[in-house]
Amino acid sequence: MLRSLIKAYPNSPIAVIFDAKGKTFRDDIYPEYKAQRPPMPDDLRLQIEPIHKIIQAMGLPMLVIDGVEADDVIGTLAARASAKGIEVVVSTGDKDMAQLVNEHVTLVNTMTNTVMNEAAVVDKFGIPPNLIIDYLALMGDKVDNIPGVAGVGEKTALALLQGLGSLEDIYNNLDKVSTLSFRGAKTMGAKLETNKDDAFLSYELATIKLDVDLPVEPEGIALEAPDQKALHELFTDMEFKSWVKELESQPQDSPSTGDADTAAAAEPIEKQYVTILEETELDSWIEKLQNAEVFAFDTETTSLNYMEARVVGVSFSVSPNEAAYVPCSHDYMGAPEQLSLEFVLNKLKPLLENPEQAKVGQNLKYDRSVLANHGITLQGIAFDTMLESYVWNSTSNRHDMDTLAETYLAASTIHFEDIAGKGAKQLTFNQIPLEQAAPYAAEDADITLSLHQTLWAQLEDEPRLQEVFNTIEMPLVPVLSDVERTGALIDANRLGAHSQELDARLTTLQKDAFDIAGEEFNLASPKQLGAILFEKLQLPVIKKTKSGAPSTAEEVLQELALDYPLPKLLLEYRSLAKLKSTYTDKLPQMINPATGRVHTSYHQAVTATGRLSSSDPNLQNIPIRTAEGRRIRQAFVAPKGYKIVAADYSQIELRIMAHLSGDEGLLSAFQNNQDVHKATAAEVFGVALEDVTNDQRRSAKAINFGLIYGMSAFGLAKQLHIGRNDAQQYIDRYFERYPGVAQYMDDIRENAAKSGYVETLFGRRLHLPEINSRNGMRRQAAERTAINAPMQGTAADIIKKAMVNVHNWLNERNLDARIIMQVHDELVLEVAEDQVDIITEELCQLMSNAAELSVPLLVEAGVGDNWDEAH
Repeated sequence: MLRSLIKAYPNSPIAVIFDAKGKTFRDDIYPEYKAQRPPMPDDLRLQIEPIHKIIQAMGLPMLVIDGVEADDVIGTLAARASAKGIEVVVSTGDKDMAQLVNEHVTLVNTMTNTVMNEAAVVDKFGIPPNLIIDYLALMGDKVDNIPGVAGVGEKTALALLQGLGSLEDIYNNLDKVSTLSFRGAKTMGAKLETNKDDAFLSYELATIKLDVDLPVEPEGIALEAPDQKALHELFTDMEFKSWVKELESQPQDSPSTGDADTAAAAEPIEKQYVTILEETELDSWIEKLQNAEVFAFDTETTSLNYMEARVVGVSFSVSPNEAAYVPCSHDYMGAPEQLSLEFVLNKLKPLLENPEQAKVGQNLKYDRSVLANHGITLQGIAFDTMLESYVWNSTSNRHDMDTLAETYLAASTIHFEDIAGKGAKQLTFNQIPLEQAAPYAAEDADITLSLHQTLWAQLEDEPRLQEVFNTIEMPLVPVLSDVERTGALIDANRLGAHSQELDARLTTLQKDAFDIAGEEFNLASPKQLGAILFEKLQLPVIKKTKSGAPSTAEEVLQELALDYPLPKLLLEYRSLAKLKSTYTDKLPQMINPATGRVHTSYHQAVTATGRLSSSDPNLQNIPIRTAEGRRIRQAFVAPKGYKIVAADYSQIELRIMAHLSGDEGLLSAFQNNQDVHKATAAEVFGVALEDVTNDQRRSAKAINFGLIYGMSAFGLAKQLHIGRNDAQQYIDRYFERYPGVAQYMDDIRENAAKSGYVETLFGRRLHLPEINSRNGMRRQAAERTAINAPMQGTAADIIKKAMVNVHNWLNERNLDARIIMQVHDELVLEVAEDQVDIITEELCQLMSNAAELSVPLLVEAGVGDNWDEAH
């Protein structure tokens, strides 16, 4: 963690703070403080001294102050530094530290890659930093044995603080507590009065001291040159082999943590942002860009809709803290004269279309599409900071630029809302004055370049992750852009007719529901539905909500639907209502008037496993197992003279499981082209292959797919509607017949617990922060993810590789076909009728060859006039 902090904050002074041995002033105030904490385990105690030695050998100042806690030392340093306008980052996961946050103090949790500024404190706790101490005082803290106010939990504390203000304000207005709207408000005033002494004692205990007598001021903290010899001995002794190798490869006089004097004397660097309004300035910058090894590029536009957006201006950066913005279309009253959009884009076109000129951007897929609206094909897309962050850690925070800047650069950026406003009155970029627009746009390019330099350095240290970025994610960017811009042809009339039929069916279902209930009620209201199901009809309560009310969630209705008619009817109603609102009503409204097609947005940096997701419309969730869902797919049609070709991988995750586990039984089934579910049924139920019944095959299918998702005996029993003991016997027999699978699952759980992540076949990582959680449910959920993620992630990597290969092949051969959709393990194409046979055959081959597994990758393709026919 310390090494990563040094990399993340180069040339920044860093102090490492530890608790001193012995009592603190809080023990004198309250002898029971932390009294219930168990002593430090001996295994951990032995590790403290070598950690101290390594930190000192690294040249990092280490502070251990008697009589106070480490928090107080950190608080004092942070307060003194921020009072002088020095930016402070506190690396911690401790919620108590949120009380220190202000405009100059930020918290960063390097375990989760999360950053907490003032806004994030409000988002997380519901109150600003100046009320955190009051929050802790009211709730108390079992870990530290701070008493708090008896009967006050998180929600009550929050309601009191949001309703009345600080602890002092609450006690000055005890008569108003009963007017607040939280549960128990009527009696809370009396409880607060009774526990007043505990509340103010707790406030004192929870307050981090900001006036500790320190041996050094913030300005006096400086890094020293590391003691290479001591580090080598310590790293060798600890068997930190890669760090030893790293030390041995460094020149002995080259300090790895940076020059101490430079760090101590570092001053904020002035940003050099320019607004280009003259042709000579533009020419000068174009020359800079042409000579740059890589430059950051960004567009400012009129819309987030990539099919409609027009360029308002462009920005670029070639070195940190230096950037330029070229406005072209700011048209507010009094806007200065600008270079014309046509002139600027013509000047930039050769550079933007040069595949040899490397560019970096943040979500360049969007910029590529916007430039395509102006007849420019962006090439040389070498790096994308959104994808660099995503490949580095897909389970961390969001991968938008503002979040990344806070996380990796400790930089607070200008937010779009800061200059454009919010809601209905929000301005489009062309309406924003240049005095505000130019710094914002230039900063986008500047921050993007700095992010790239930081993130790329991390990826270079992990060759397998770098390969995922270079061979999977980046080649996919132009492919997805082309697929999005191609869009899918929709038969609006067919959807309109379907919508009317659904409306009639929903009306019938509603009437049937009223008849069963004996009264009318709102089918969409959980409260009214709960009253009908559990009070009037007396159906069994299976699960409750957090507030204690009987749950009417989907899984509850599914279980009740096995025995009762109304829940079954409600499930059908919900399903049809969702199809109508999401697809049959909405899709016709989403047809682009210029293209006559629907254009989705594919997202590369959303799911943890590497799968693509889509939105506006979401094409990944159109049901295929129901007749109504298939009817929606029938509305995705081929234009005249073309056919829809749909090709998907057969049982890809099971095949990946066979490859990863190396289980002989599974390998044999796939290599001999057997029906794997039938083969599993024969093994589990101990019958000949030809004697397997449909029910046995169905059960075996549930086992095959259930186990790769880490399903327990309880889950399998629920799915097959059998006893838990029977389900456990099925699973035991499965593992007896497929011991390689059992071993793989044991190994992956063990390795995940050690490393904190799992990997796909190609090296993509999925981090599992809860894999060693003390909470059993969270740990088991992480273990289930650990089993499935390598398979789901590998499948995602394979389909991405296939998309790139198919797209490139179609373009290189100049074939009359194009990819129009990607849905899970399926590619959907429009193909000219006279080329269907040749393209279908080669398509299946290219998809099969996207990865080399120890079992065949089977691809099945269909052809039709619409998507449903082709699937």
